[in-house]
Order: sequence, then C-alpha cells, then structure tokens
Amino acid sequence: MVVARAEGVWVEDVEGHRYLDMLAGYSALNFGHRHPELVAAAHRQLDRLTLTSRAFRNDRLAGFAEGLAELTGLDMTLPMNTGAEAVESGIKVARKWAYDVKGVAPGEATIVVAADNFHGRTTTIVGFSTDPVAREGFGPFTPGFRVVPYNDLAALEAAVDDTTAAVLIEPVQGEAGVIIPDDGYLAGVRELTRRTGTLFVADEIQSGLGRTGTTLAVDHESVLPDVLLLGKALGGGIVPVSAVVARRDVLGVLRPGEHGSTFGGDPLAAAVGPAVVDLLRTGEFQRRAAELGRVLDAGLAALVGRGVVAYRCRGLWAGVDVEPALGTGREVCERLMGEGLLVKDTHGSTIRLAPPLTITEDELEWALSVLAGVLG
Repeated sequence: MVVARAEGVWVEDVEGHRYLDMLAGYSALNFGHRHPELVAAAHRQLDRLTLTSRAFRNDRLAGFAEGLAELTGLDMTLPMNTGAEAVESGIKVARKWAYDVKGVAPGEATIVVAADNFHGRTTTIVGFSTDPVAREGFGPFTPGFRVVPYNDLAALEAAVDDTTAAVLIEPVQGEAGVIIPDDGYLAGVRELTRRTGTLFVADEIQSGLGRTGTTLAVDHESVLPDVLLLGKALGGGIVPVSAVVARRDVLGVLRPGEHGSTFGGDPLAAAVGPAVVDLLRTGEFQRRAAELGRVLDAGLAALVGRGVVAYRCRGLWAGVDVEPALGTGREVCERLMGEGLLVKDTHGSTIRLAPPLTITEDELEWALSVLAGVLG
C-alpha cells in the first residue's frame, strides 16, 4: 500500500482506497495529518524564512524554547531534529554534567538503561539495545552503558554507583509493545536518582505530548525528570523537530562549540513547534486521549479470550497480544489493512494501536469492530 494523500485520521493510497490510520506515524501525527493550525503556521513561515545558521539568531527560536520549557515545567530547551538526535544529545549532556558537576573521573561516566528499550537507531544507541534485530551486525559499540530489567527498582539501584551520570528510560516502552510499568516505578526512579545524585533522563519521544492522556507520561505519577527528550509529535507531522529540555544547571554545562546542529531549531521548526505547544496548552488533546482511551480500553477488554490474549493501554496507545494461532503480528496487520485499518506489528504476535488524538469516538468504535471481525 502506497500512501498518496491524507487528512485528519484518514489516508488514501495511489489507487484511491481510504484507510483509517491507527498508527499515526509512531505518534509523530498525534494531531492528525495536516492539522490546519499546524499547516497554517508552516505556510506563514515558508513565506518569511526557513533557515539561517546557529552562527546567527532567528526571530522564532527564543519563543519556541521558552514555550516548550514552560509546558514541561523545566528551564532550558536545546532543539534538534530527530528523536535519535535528542537521545544522543541527552547522552552528551549527561556525560558532560557528570564530569563538570558530579566529579566523575574523565572517561568513566556510565548511564543505566532498561532492557527492551528503543531509543533510536544510531550506533551508540543500538549498542545498548537488547533487540538483536536492531543490534546485531553494527558493532563495535560505544562503552559506558549498563542494562537492567525494566520496571525493576532493585536492579536499578544495584546498577547505580559513583560513576553513574544518568538513568535513561522510557516511561512507557513503545517499541517493546506498549509496556507500562507498575504504579510507583517512575516515582521510585525519581527518588533513587535524586538520592544518589544521578540525572533522571526520560525519553518521551513516543509517549509524550498528549499520547497517554496527559502532557507527558511521567505526569501520571507527578514526576519531573531532570532531562526530558521530546520529538515526533513536536514537529506536528510536518517537519522533524526534537528537543532536549532540562534544568538550567544541567543543560547549561554545554558551552559554545561543544554541540550544534545545522537544522536544529531552524525557523520553520521553530514556527511549527510553538503551534504544537499552543494546541497542548488548551488541554483538549490530553482530555481527548484520556476519554477516548477509556473507550479503547473497554473495547480491547471485550476482546480478551476472543482473539486477544492480553493488552496494555494508556490513553490512546495500546499494545495488543494476539492469539498466536491467528497468525503473526504482521499477518494480522495485513488482514486489517485489507479491511481499511492501518496498524503496525511489533515483536511476535503483538500489534500496536496509536491513532491520532483527533479521532472521533465513532471512528474508534469502527476500528475496534474491524479488529474484532478480523480476530473472530
């Protein structure tokens, strides 16, 4: 299937067939395809200025940085382009902070990560992945990372020592199948990192910006990390925009010349990004994700034992474990596509549902009925 055009929650292929998009570009399209306010912001900027250089300032960047910091409750914003760039930048910031502030010996800083993580596909990042498909054939890898089981505070505490710069985790593990930690886990990570003088770096590239029914997934436990990594939906599905948002004493360790990006924070990105922030300031999309998330949860609960083995749902985001006898996740996705519904498999017989937050209840109910029909 080759997509030719799209609007809202619907896409159309080159042959004119329409499909309901229940993947939303892995959350890059939280506000749907071609949201009118985001498209208008991009058009206005296209007529004025698209790129300068970080050797000069542009008139949009400061407002974007300030608005994003205010939305997240943090102090400073470092704009980049892709999610992987935000993660790589977060790693650099954490290491620099460890040497300059924590006093870790040069070259000895470590970062603790969780098994089954997905933080991107650069060589450094796949080096601390436990997914053989992402990792094998791309070594040698960057040292300095310790992997512990996800959702295991005891294992995390055992891995943190005087060399630890940061704990880097996803508040919800998306690629792993929308794995939601136990209540109290994120608060426990926050308490541990604060007690040990370690940075808490939260990768909210998929989970953030309304997806889980709150602005950030960490908001479910009223936790504020030291460093927040954002991307995907931050560009409104129009341009790649990511950011590291952090406390001033953390992000402020970077000095001129130590980090940069040709397109990061460019005027076009810095026009679309604030438009995304403005949409989230209203709270509408967080409320929709929470309310429609309850519809999604109830619909999936009704399918347990009827083709669904188990599922995990938070807001408008779900990982669904399909009965293996019905086929692989890929095969189930292909059958759903044949019925006009676009979803994506992950490991084994697990599929992910992540529609745009603009979906209506009727459209969501239709999607659930299609899923029931395919599994039945």
